[in-house]
Amino acid sequence: MRVLSIFLFLFSSFTFANVDLVKVDKSANKMYLLESEKVIKEYNIALGANPQEHKQQEGDERTPEGTYILDYKKEDSAFYRAMHISYPNQTDIENAKERGVSPGGLIMVHGQKNGFEWLEPISQQFNWTNGCIALTNKEMDEFMLLVADGTKIQIEW
Repeated sequence: MRVLSIFLFLFSSFTFANVDLVKVDKSANKMYLLESEKVIKEYNIALGANPQEHKQQEGDERTPEGTYILDYKKEDSAFYRAMHISYPNQTDIENAKERGVSPGGLIMVHGQKNGFEWLEPISQQFNWTNGCIALTNKEMDEFMLLVADGTKIQIEW
């Protein structure tokens, strides 16, 4: 009974959070969950293997910069669990078209590669994604509880 009470207390504390902005500081490899401009959670993150500058095209291993929307959750991800970032937006598409390249897509906040969770303590020390934002699997569970579809994500260097 005590275990159930503790679980319900912990779960209820998460459900009362109203994250209205996810802020990413690429230069510090940090992600912050904000509620009414107050940081309620901070994570160390891994980014694209080439993190400086805004994503320009598919395959550049850059994490986009700008304001986007976390628009849907993906429970059947190859990277544990994931939440999609609305990259590319219309400006990204037009800029890529002018250069004659694909802007890329499927940029997510996600956990660890399925089958490689055991590398988590090492992998989170490096920028290893193809442009996504990676958390540990435990952190991803928490992120999915705290962040609703439609939440803004602001990514900056």
